[in-house]
Amino acid sequence: MFVVCSRHPEVKWAEREDKVFLTVMLPDAKNPKVNLGPEGTFSFSAAGVGGDNEYDLKLDLADKVNVEESKINYGVRSIFCVLEKEEKKWWNKLVREGKPPHYVKVDWDKWADEDDDTSAADPDLGGMDFSKFGDMGGMGGMGGMGGMGGMEGMMGGMGGMGGMGGMGGMENLMAGMGGMGGMGGMGGMGGPEEFEDDDSADDEAEVSKPSEAHEEKAEAVKTDAASA
Repeated sequence: MFVVCSRHPEVKWAEREDKVFLTVMLPDAKNPKVNLGPEGTFSFSAAGVGGDNEYDLKLDLADKVNVEESKINYGVRSIFCVLEKEEKKWWNKLVREGKPPHYVKVDWDKWADEDDDTSAADPDLGGMDFSKFGDMGGMGGMGGMGGMGGMEGMMGGMGGMGGMGGMGGMENLMAGMGGMGGMGGMGGMGGPEEFEDDDSADDEAEVSKPSEAHEEKAEAVKTDAASA
């Protein structure tokens, strides 16, 4: 039976007066999800290489943060976050209560002491490409694109083109053209029928004339025969 184990990735941190640097060490993380709340809640979840292990963590940070201005970079070997503090002051610790979890460690590469002005400058981030947490949350709002369902209304309006179905009004047009059936009035030339009647009448006349002449001739023969 296949079992998926949940583990905690290693986390490194350092701070400045106005920000906290947080690095989640998880190479080739699959489907990473990072959430940051204004009260200072930070959560992370992802699958490891091959999807055999699930990784997650949740931290209650020492103080409030500015979510809109905080940013994140998804790298090949780690997820790096720059969390902007709501109030500029040194925390001197990462979590709100008690000791930090065993998987949280100091990032000595980025560390600076509060009383050391020369080391308090921001570390070189090497041209990392960041996304703001506030913008990421806004992207969730892209679900509002479902509001594009309002396209139905717009397309429905285009359905007014369906009004071309009003070409069914062609019936009226054709019906009007039916007035051209008045060309049937050319049927008024239905004279062909009249011509046919006239021809038949002439034919009858032509046929009847020879019959009458034949009958008269037959009568004359009978009369001559009687005289003889």
